[in-house]
Amino acid sequence: MCAVHAFDVLGDPVRRRILELLVDGERAAGELGAIVQDEFGISQPGVSQHLKVLRDNGFTRVRAEGARRFYAVDPDPLQEIDTWLERYRALWAQRLDALDTELRRGRRDRRTT
Repeated sequence: MCAVHAFDVLGDPVRRRILELLVDGERAAGELGAIVQDEFGISQPGVSQHLKVLRDNGFTRVRAEGARRFYAVDPDPLQEIDTWLERYRALWAQRLDALDTELRRGRRDRRTT
């Protein structure tokens, strides 16, 4: 999957929230559905569609246990995004370094006055 396509998948706040819920480990589809339905006011079939998009695009894995389905994050597409973003990190890293320098300079100036 190309990183730009991954941004299309993750552009939806419901799908980003589902991944946030899965970051600490596997969860049952019903548990995910209850949380997302409550937070976003969408139906169970709506949640199922978001889970399908994540699964079909490789962001989650699903494991069946009887009638229950357990979802977990698949980190591979997220690594692809991280790799794609690497070339842009220098842009904000330099600005953050400059901000840190200015903050330190401001603290030093306050101490000397």
